[in-house]
Amino acid sequence: MIALVTGANRGIGREVCRQLAALGHTVLLTARSLEAATAAAREIGPDVRPMRLDVTDEAGVARLAQEIDERYGGLDVLVNNAAITYDTWQRAITADLDVVREAAETNVYGPWRLTQALLPLLRRSGHARVVNVSSEAGSLTGMGGGTPAYSLSKAALNALTRMLAAELRADGVLVNAVCPGWVATDMGGPGGRPVADGASGIVWAATLPDDGPTGGFFRDGRPLPW
Repeated sequence: MIALVTGANRGIGREVCRQLAALGHTVLLTARSLEAATAAAREIGPDVRPMRLDVTDEAGVARLAQEIDERYGGLDVLVNNAAITYDTWQRAITADLDVVREAAETNVYGPWRLTQALLPLLRRSGHARVVNVSSEAGSLTGMGGGTPAYSLSKAALNALTRMLAAELRADGVLVNAVCPGWVATDMGGPGGRPVADGASGIVWAATLPDDGPTGGFFRDGRPLPW
């Protein structure tokens, strides 16, 4: 099984790589810096291969897809984890829309662009899994004010999850959104739960059986309200 994880040189992404490798996957650990990806992969083990990827770089995404095709011939798991801008300092009524636009480029268009580019490889699997790492901050049910760039981008990622799941159901590609919860990472800050706990729900969605759910929003394997 070949799995690719974006934004994986630290935090939840790196732990997802570690857990997938422990389950026997060959893991493609990607980061914007090849040096950072290489250092993280070396820490985990030989089944983790570093690759450079900036999800906002269309040409780079195309090169990555070609390299995976040539080297591995297919892809079984895609974890769209890369994200930026937890903008706790902003409010919607005064938000800097350039900040919002920049967040959307990584948090929404990045996963969208990458999924499109890797679809031919995922379809070859016959039982591929796509996991969009989201957040309960993107749930419309409980949404209030604050963090507009982050919350809007995660809400959009949830909507994309629903669309992709519906369109790829016939291909056997299961697509789900997962909230890892408040986790003690560079983005989440201190006080959150252990990184391994947040990552385990993502790994659950990445390793679902063929009759598993698709088009859902989960934390720790349990549904969240949209």
